[in-house]
Amino acid sequence: MFVCTKCGKADSFEFMVNPYYKSPEKIKSSVDKKGNLSITADGHTFTPDLNFMNNYAVCSFCGSIYCWDYSKRGEK
Repeated sequence: MFVCTKCGKADSFEFMVNPYYKSPEKIKSSVDKKGNLSITADGHTFTPDLNFMNNYAVCSFCGSIYCWDYSKRGEK
């Protein structure tokens, strides 16, 4: 998971996916035993990393961009 450096809120993949995106397949996520998140959309699986978040994800809580850092486990 990732945390916004502006407001301190932890975000999850649900906030990264555009709610208006119309996909023929369901968007799925999974977290492995090491805590790594994988997202599957339209048959493609990817693991969001800090570069992905800082280039494409907007904080859904405060609206900031280019604001992500890795979240420590248990941080909310």
